[in-house]
Amino acid sequence: MIDGRHAPRSGVVDLGSNSVRLVVFEGHSRNPQAIFNEKAVLGLGRGLTATGRLNDEAVAQALTVLRRYHAIARGMHADPLQVLATAAVRDATNGADFIRAMQQAMPNTPVEVLSGEAEARLSADGLLLGFDAADGVLADLGGGSLELVRLEQGRMLDAASLPIGTIRLAERAGGDIARARAIVEKEFATVPWLRDVRGGDLFPVGGTFRAIARIHMAQTGYPLAIVHHYAIRREEARDLSAVVMSAPRRALERMPAAPAKRLGDLPFAATVLRRLLRTTNAARAVFSANGLREGWYARMLAPSVRAADPVLSAAEELAHAFGRNAEFPAALEAWLAPLELTETLADATLQSAAARISDIGSHDHPEYRAEQAFFRVLRLHGVGLDHHMRAFLALTVALRYEAEPAAAFLTPARTLLNASAVRRAETLGAALRLAFTLSGGVPGLLAGTALRPDGRRLVLQLREATGVFAGESVLRRLEALALALAMEPVVETT
Repeated sequence: MIDGRHAPRSGVVDLGSNSVRLVVFEGHSRNPQAIFNEKAVLGLGRGLTATGRLNDEAVAQALTVLRRYHAIARGMHADPLQVLATAAVRDATNGADFIRAMQQAMPNTPVEVLSGEAEARLSADGLLLGFDAADGVLADLGGGSLELVRLEQGRMLDAASLPIGTIRLAERAGGDIARARAIVEKEFATVPWLRDVRGGDLFPVGGTFRAIARIHMAQTGYPLAIVHHYAIRREEARDLSAVVMSAPRRALERMPAAPAKRLGDLPFAATVLRRLLRTTNAARAVFSANGLREGWYARMLAPSVRAADPVLSAAEELAHAFGRNAEFPAALEAWLAPLELTETLADATLQSAAARISDIGSHDHPEYRAEQAFFRVLRLHGVGLDHHMRAFLALTVALRYEAEPAAAFLTPARTLLNASAVRRAETLGAALRLAFTLSGGVPGLLAGTALRPDGRRLVLQLREATGVFAGESVLRRLEALALALAMEPVVETT
């Protein structure tokens, strides 16, 4: 993580058919760090289907908002600052007039009017920052258009843009859901590759899709209020979409987490989502908070940064911000290797990330280190971390700080993880706890020790005169690790 006092900042205004948003990013890391994010729901594209023009009232409001955004971005020293205009501006007959007025409201700020395909590919770039091996279909739903991108193991293949954003779809259908469904099916028929996907995941992007995810999270009592990487099985997503499509407005108002400003758009977003699931036969809907704006940010990253593992990058940033010794994680990884605690590449990545974040509570009050570290990791800003990863790493680091296994604050992680993952976290947490007890987080001291499985025995080797010894705390923590591994603890001094 770059020191925020000196980190470069950049800003992007996303000028959509429904909302206008400013995001200011700090740094050029693998994980976009937004330090400012403000949205105004104006409905620039309302009435466009009938008039061909941007909404006059919304235009006046937008210029006021854009003057504010310009002042904020310049006050934060965001450079570059750019406006990205999407479906409403590119399709409206008065779009060029609006751009000229906007350039007066935001002097010296470049405006890029994106084509449908360019918008789709930028959204895919943003998605891939968080889902680097995405396989399936990206669906970015705005007010004016739906952008679709076919993805194969993190590679962009086909792209399309359809005029069925929530505002435009509602207007084309005259507010009738049955007509909207027919329009969506007709538009999907123009994208032949959409039916060829048949598998993988559907990655919904956009504010109205995220609102549907939040409704599901509230209904199910989900323990983590983070939409990014939230996954719903196909049939659950179809059932929820059917409910939202058919619900009268008063029923929508009573739904937990339903946003007041998007109530009118929700049934049309649900129509698109349900037909997408049917057409692609996606196994899951996996929601992403990354899209167009993060794709713009990704343009500024060096290829080597974009190619870095997003999980390890997030762990390194956290360690840099809160750890004590940048050299210790590598020594710790080598020390853990003989235990052979990982079976898959994903397991190995998580163990490597755990080694990096294992000291992030060092500056906290001793009585609260476990809890602080737990929530710091569970709620970590890391676009590549799915909810399982967050829960596993949070539980591991809390146990490294000797959290009581039955502590109430651990409930979210235990809810999100299966029994096997909990056992792995408990074992890794016990190993990390032993390592820090032996070494105090100093590589030279850890080098005077080694762990060696020997049949049913777990042997801790200590070299004399290196500053390490088998005191009561070491023996107790060795026993705990051996118990987790179903082995007998043994200490050898050389």
